[in-house]
Amino acid sequence: MRRNPAGNAVKLKHVKTITKGNGRQFTYLAVPGHKLVRLPDGPKDSPEFLMAYAAALAASTPERKGRPVANGSIAAAIISYQRSADFTGMATTTQQQRRRHLSHIADTWGSARLADLRASHIEADISKLAPHPANNRRKAWRCLCTWAKKNRLIAQDPSTEVDKVATAKSDGFKPWLPEEIETFRKHWPMASPQRLAMELIYWTAARASDAVRIGPGMVSKDGWLTFRQRKTGGEVSVPFNRTLPDFALGMQDDLDALKEAIAHAPRHMTWLVTAQGKARSEKAFSSWFAGAAADAGVKGKSAHGLRKSRAMALAEAGATAHQIAAWTGHESLSEVQRYSKAADRKRILSGADQEQKLETDPTQNGNRASSA
Repeated sequence: MRRNPAGNAVKLKHVKTITKGNGRQFTYLAVPGHKLVRLPDGPKDSPEFLMAYAAALAASTPERKGRPVANGSIAAAIISYQRSADFTGMATTTQQQRRRHLSHIADTWGSARLADLRASHIEADISKLAPHPANNRRKAWRCLCTWAKKNRLIAQDPSTEVDKVATAKSDGFKPWLPEEIETFRKHWPMASPQRLAMELIYWTAARASDAVRIGPGMVSKDGWLTFRQRKTGGEVSVPFNRTLPDFALGMQDDLDALKEAIAHAPRHMTWLVTAQGKARSEKAFSSWFAGAAADAGVKGKSAHGLRKSRAMALAEAGATAHQIAAWTGHESLSEVQRYSKAADRKRILSGADQEQKLETDPTQNGNRASSA
């Protein structure tokens, strides 16, 4: 039996042990509709057994139809890896991205022996891609090789010798400016789905993958809007029907705008639905919302930029890095601290202006205030 990271046995699908008349036991892959395939004798968690199992299973899998998979090949390792707890334990969106890259790897390198894989092969593969896709492909190689070494399929991990591709520095998605938010609000009426989408993301700081799943059933009795993030699996709670924390008291108008937009929306399991009443898909939503922003005259801004705008607004309102992370669902404080530092600089400058005003303005008794 394989074991997952928690140390628990993971059952291999379609593995069948048959006892012959002489008492000897043989292990087979028994996929319904296919002939029995003899598997090696010995422990089921051995590298030899796992590779043979992956190859046999791949031969009967529709996704590999017409593409023969040899025992010990990179393709066999990819299929076995994608069925492992290491892979299935990742977030759904991460699995989707990794699967796309692993599919390309299987198409190009699948017939090669895993034991013959070298760093130069990985470097040749990623050299064909632009910097960011190249680094994503490198991550797929790293995950595959890490899993293979852990399961004793390879003695050395060649991916550790492959450096990350240098990329141009970028701040990523640009946050919306306050005037751009107001421009969007003036263009799209409160009863429009575009307005609801903007208000929902701006208040919750949710990613598009989460925003399309948020609905009334996620509001608890004590007034928290709680949802689990698809990307990280972490839980996020945002104030909704409750008193706002002190640092967010000045944001009541934003919350009121969201509630008014919701009041105009049709009743469904999720708040963001299509004209046919179906939940919006993540991929379709992102392009749809970008078009809504462009129609409103807000160029080059995305739904994710609203997430950054909320984080910046919280920082400027005096929220700590931990408070911002709790609201936005950031697992790392590194990005959140950038917002906090920027807000701190503004407060320092504002404080300097106030201090200078105290030093130069006369007091009631004619003396100038001192700055002790």
